[in-house]
Amino acid sequence: MKFVRLKEVPVHIFLLFSTLLSVCTTIAIVFFLFKESLVFFKEVSVFEYLFGTKWTPLFHPQHFGFLPLLSGTLLIAFCSAIVSIPLGVMTAIYLSEYANSKVRTWLKPVLEILSGIPTVVYGYFALTFVTPILKYLFPSTLVFNAASASIVVGVMTLPMIASLSDDAMRAVPRSLRDAGYALGATKAEVSAKIVFPAALSGVLASFVLAISRAIGETMAVTLAAGATPNLTINPLESVQTMTSYIVQLSLGDTPHGTLEYQTLFVIGVTLFLITLLMNFISELILRKYRQKYE
Repeated sequence: MKFVRLKEVPVHIFLLFSTLLSVCTTIAIVFFLFKESLVFFKEVSVFEYLFGTKWTPLFHPQHFGFLPLLSGTLLIAFCSAIVSIPLGVMTAIYLSEYANSKVRTWLKPVLEILSGIPTVVYGYFALTFVTPILKYLFPSTLVFNAASASIVVGVMTLPMIASLSDDAMRAVPRSLRDAGYALGATKAEVSAKIVFPAALSGVLASFVLAISRAIGETMAVTLAAGATPNLTINPLESVQTMTSYIVQLSLGDTPHGTLEYQTLFVIGVTLFLITLLMNFISELILRKYRQKYE
């Protein structure tokens, strides 16, 4: 017995080391980002960064207002959610409640192929297919626009919502469905009024993950939406997101150590804080609905 326990000691040490390595890596990244960001804020005030309406760090005169990048990021995330959330939820309801086993065996893998397509392919698809359709429907649409980027990002995140929501709905006990049918409810009523509310915590988790993915998306947004920091809510115009700016700055043309170079770390810190805030809010929402339906 003692020998068996001694054999498990190296396994315990290895697992502990792996855990500490992950934690230390995260701490190191956060420390490095905040350390480099302090250099930026020695030259630019926090007020100008948070409330400025112009972002032109690579041109003169320089402006470091963060709002155009924030509006572009939120515009893409919001419009992509309009595409992915309704379609994802309806797909999940169909897979969970209506599709038979034969349909599920081929439909779900085909659906999940969408998440495996490289994001650069989505970007070119938006430029060559989605944007021409938008220009035909709305002649004022620019070549690079937020709408086409939002559509392809919505399609990209749709499998995440559909798959996670489907798993959450299928985890609902069969007894709840049978109770609804025993009371005379139809399949649609059971799906909408029993299964969906009972699986709401998992469904909301899929929403948060999909929106986080949309906020962090890089190549598809860079190719489709362009690189114009534009404070607008018009999805037919070109915008620049935070990740697109990081791509633009990472091309190697900006000298190391300059104020323009430091903006790379400031945007990274801002993305980190936004993601952290979203995770905190989602945890509060999930905890609330777990307590309500458990």
